[in-house]
Amino acid sequence: MITSDTPNTDLPNDIPTLHRMVQQLLSNVNEQARQIVDLQNQLEWFKRHTFGRRSEKLDANQLILFEGVTDTEDQENASAESDPTPAGTAKKSKSHRNGRRPLPDHLPRERIEYHPPKEDLICSCCGQAKRVMGEEVTEELDYVPASFVVRQHVRLKYVCKHCQEGVVIADLPPRPIEKGRPGTGLLAHVLTSKYADHIPLHRQEGIFKRHGVDMHRSTMCDWVRDCAHLLSPIVHYMKQLILQSKIINTDDTPVPILDGSRTQTRKGYLWAYIGDKRIVVFDYTPTHSRDGPVAFLGGYAGFVQADAYQGYDAFFENGDATEVGCWAHTRRKFYDARTTDPRRAHEMLALIGKLYDVEREAKQNELDASAVKELRQQHSKPILAKISPRLEDWSIEVLPKSPIGQAVGYARGQWEALNQYLHDGDLAIDNNLSERVLRSVAIGRRNWMFAGSDAGAERAAVIYSLVATCKLCHIDPFAYLRDVLDRVSTHPASRIAELTPLEWQSRHCDAPD
Repeated sequence: MITSDTPNTDLPNDIPTLHRMVQQLLSNVNEQARQIVDLQNQLEWFKRHTFGRRSEKLDANQLILFEGVTDTEDQENASAESDPTPAGTAKKSKSHRNGRRPLPDHLPRERIEYHPPKEDLICSCCGQAKRVMGEEVTEELDYVPASFVVRQHVRLKYVCKHCQEGVVIADLPPRPIEKGRPGTGLLAHVLTSKYADHIPLHRQEGIFKRHGVDMHRSTMCDWVRDCAHLLSPIVHYMKQLILQSKIINTDDTPVPILDGSRTQTRKGYLWAYIGDKRIVVFDYTPTHSRDGPVAFLGGYAGFVQADAYQGYDAFFENGDATEVGCWAHTRRKFYDARTTDPRRAHEMLALIGKLYDVEREAKQNELDASAVKELRQQHSKPILAKISPRLEDWSIEVLPKSPIGQAVGYARGQWEALNQYLHDGDLAIDNNLSERVLRSVAIGRRNWMFAGSDAGAERAAVIYSLVATCKLCHIDPFAYLRDVLDRVSTHPASRIAELTPLEWQSRHCDAPD
């Protein structure tokens, strides 16, 4: 390192060599400065994701600076078309915050009557007894703790009175676990608690003990294994339905796997595949290679909406499926770059916000697919025409490895896929549906920490598939699992479709819409 104390005799005398040395030193200084900026960005990202809010909301005043990115006339027309409310008229709010919602009608009512004191039941004017003229009912919502019940299956034996021969006894009804002690209600409760309510088995063990029932977690683990084996044909049939869908949304999330040959956990992956009939199937793979999506999707030739993970590239290159990009992923990258390049990042966030304004208008007006396509062609397409040249110009101006450079590179690399949603009103602007489905795994992962093995993760994929589908269909997972576990062992394989959540919902009138 050259310092002020370094003698001048250590420097070369020829000017070209000195120029080269200065250039090298400047190059080193620039590289170190870039590394410092990268480390500062990483530190800020980790601090925000560890301690800060995960929301990507922005200050509205910042976005106002970029109001000119779309034509004023187009904005006024869009505003007039999307807001039919006359001036000075307040819109009706759908919020229930100003009033109490009635308690659900299906809940059982316990009637408790209160009568006035006896002395008040005699009329002070004429001395006659007062009669009931009506009542006022005040309802309160209370909770009765869950309880266990021992159901006895009593099989009476019959024998001939005369010869004491020919003893007969009725057969036991089919049970989900042969020679097992749990009923379908208990099995459904354990599965729902773990995979829908994110209560791991060791915590359920403690809850059961409070009820005076000593049930070891290893026993419940065996129950989960047996139930997953019973329910796997339903999930296999649901996979076939997904591959017949027009659109498949997919994403993945890591899950820690406990490997007996290692001292620490390793990563496995759960992939969520969502069909356009609100069907979810989770697939587990021990690695994050492209073999997972390629094997699951096979020869599928519809629309696949996913992030820009390179593992999908081989599937799109070798098949007939159409890739649909995700504007939420694109927006997130520009959001992360807003502190290092606020001008470009906020300008792009403002433009992307305009795209989402169009989607919000379509949703509020409950437009069908053809009307959504027409609305996008009219309003979203001009916005995309403004985004494209900015990305091209910025790709020359910014450093490729900087946060804004990575955001620009991602958008340019996905540009064709990001424009795909313009051409079909059934397509979504982003892949947030997959992220919402995967959120249940992410929340559960914080509680159960890891899967015991690859086989355990595969069983979790089976149960998660049914629970996630129930949630998308607004079905109570407990009611569904209790009923299906009661019938699946004797149900004909040719009628397996009747046990899927969608078919189950159509056959049960009391299932909520």
